[in-house]
Amino acid sequence: MKSIAPPLILHVVHRFDVGGLENGVVNLINRMSHQDWRHAILSLTEISEGFAKRVKRDDVQYISLRKGPGHLLNWYPKLHRLFKGLAPAIVHTRNLAALEASVPAWTSGIPARVHGEHGWDVTDPYGQVRRYQYVRRAYRPFVHRYIALSQQIQAYLEQCIGIRSESISQIYNGVDTSKFQIEHGSQRQANDCPFSHPEYWVVGSVGRLEQVKDQLNLARAFVRALEMNPAAKRRMRLAVIGDGTMRERVMDVVTRAGLASYAWFPGSRTDIPQVLGNLDCFVLPSLSEGISNTILEAMASGLPIVATRVGGNAELIEDGLSGLLVPPGNSEAMARAILSYFLDPGVARRHGRTARRVVEDRFSLDRMVSEYTAMYESLLQRAGGRDRFKRAMVA
Repeated sequence: MKSIAPPLILHVVHRFDVGGLENGVVNLINRMSHQDWRHAILSLTEISEGFAKRVKRDDVQYISLRKGPGHLLNWYPKLHRLFKGLAPAIVHTRNLAALEASVPAWTSGIPARVHGEHGWDVTDPYGQVRRYQYVRRAYRPFVHRYIALSQQIQAYLEQCIGIRSESISQIYNGVDTSKFQIEHGSQRQANDCPFSHPEYWVVGSVGRLEQVKDQLNLARAFVRALEMNPAAKRRMRLAVIGDGTMRERVMDVVTRAGLASYAWFPGSRTDIPQVLGNLDCFVLPSLSEGISNTILEAMASGLPIVATRVGGNAELIEDGLSGLLVPPGNSEAMARAILSYFLDPGVARRHGRTARRVVEDRFSLDRMVSEYTAMYESLLQRAGGRDRFKRAMVA
């Protein structure tokens, strides 16, 4: 028995594992109309089975190339055959590591090719490495539509890479506002956090423990805050959620300060809404960011936020109204911002409530999905209409 399947979107990523970019792919797949779209995920390296379980559809195909370091050129013939066989209507690559896949998408005749720029990594934290700029320029002819996750990235694409503004859609990340909520004044969320007693005031962060995220600076700021205000030592505690190559070094900062018992390093977690429910202040200490999912989740949770003034953070946080912005790498300024919330809980609550309202008004998950869907639909119409890309499937 044959049925007609809707158009296929092939999402191409460097690695499909825990991360803000990858979580955005999961949210799109789960929220887009199941009747109108199919999805497949191509990872150039690995796919985490545990992370893939976050996708709530059972018709998504997962493909892992297990590619080692180096360029994708030698893989072009295989990718060409793969794209021909899958026949997606849209290939959506994300970030520089996956951009090369736009060439075999072009050679195999994929009619709609999208590339998303989500931000930069530690090798190029401000997008200034000339070699990477040249690479982005070289692949311009193979991309129909660029997605910029922030206004800063859109300006970068226009001014540094030479992308025409009409070829760029600026779409912010979104957050599930029903999933991340805190009933202020209630008991903390029940989990294994050692600082769940209401007497504690917990400052924390969630994210990959990698150099670009700079949790070292958060650990130093925590130590410095207790030095600046010894009375805070009775109540202030630190929670650093996540795993990565910098975990031991971050832990060592608090250990060498004699504060190991004042900090919690539980590794990666799947209960992030509950973890955020145990925080009193959220900190994002990154050296570089696009549009941070974890900031949006903390905002939705009604938390006051201290963030570095990098990337799209200033597009999410209005300094002094919905959070506090500090210079990157400045543990003294970060310590003072954390202490200001600790010492004035009224301001902390007011900033948290404002942050929640901002998310509801501007950064909902429904809005994000609606804007991506409209962009995909417009590309299909330009390529010949939706009916051209439906496929007969054997049930």
